Amino acid sequence: MRKIISYNVNGIRAALSKDFIGWIKQENPDILLIQETKAQPEQIETNLFEELGYHCYWFSAEKKGYSGVGILSKIKPDNVVIGIDNPKYDMEGRAIRADFGNVSVFSTYHPSGTTGGPRQDYKMEWLAYFQEYITELKKERPNLIIGGDYNICHKPIDISRPEKKKNVSGFLPEEREWVSQFIDNGFIDSFRVFDQSPDKYSWWSYRAGSRGKNLGWRIDYHMVSEPLRDKLKGASILADIVHSDHCPIVVEVDF
Repeated sequence: MRKIISYNVNGIRAALSKDFIGWIKQENPDILLIQETKAQPEQIETNLFEELGYHCYWFSAEKKGYSGVGILSKIKPDNVVIGIDNPKYDMEGRAIRADFGNVSVFSTYHPSGTTGGPRQDYKMEWLAYFQEYITELKKERPNLIIGGDYNICHKPIDISRPEKKKNVSGFLPEEREWVSQFIDNGFIDSFRVFDQSPDKYSWWSYRAGSRGKNLGWRIDYHMVSEPLRDKLKGASILADIVHSDHCPIVVEVDF
């Protein structure tokens, strides 16, 4: 069984200053998917992860201090694919994939549309392209685990005070519909297989003591393709782990 953790660290150097390494040592995931590194590969102390037995793969944005994803794995992948074959999106360092036998694992960081206007348009264009890309990829790599920050709450249960958020990026009808369609195209929201309870979130605003009041959003997911359904063994949200405004999410898959 493999324990896979996805974590938007909101700056990997900041996380390292908060004993990120000590937490990894204790949690000991087989694969750690990281989003929002906000660093170029040469700015990341890769040796700290290598000392724990991880193979490290990074994909940074061209713009410094922005976006960026990574995969750390105790198992050496057979193949690593950087980006999703589109310069418009790959310049922002938003997706990296590692293949392990017949299973592929993604770390992905979907754009946020919170500044509105052009960035919301960019987000919707990215989502449409990402869906197309994954649909094609599934033909040759049907066993997919796509972990990361999707920047969308799917249902009212996934967000605090949903009635107040109807017109807010991250809970817009067209974004939620995209998640529904993505799932309908052969994916499983792995967390909801094991936990249907409310008030389970993975991100909290830094404003107004949101985390202490648990006024959060569940925007981080491990989407697992249907052929792996029988291999799902567990999923959870580690809400008490604080290196970031997000928290880590876990999926356990037998592969």
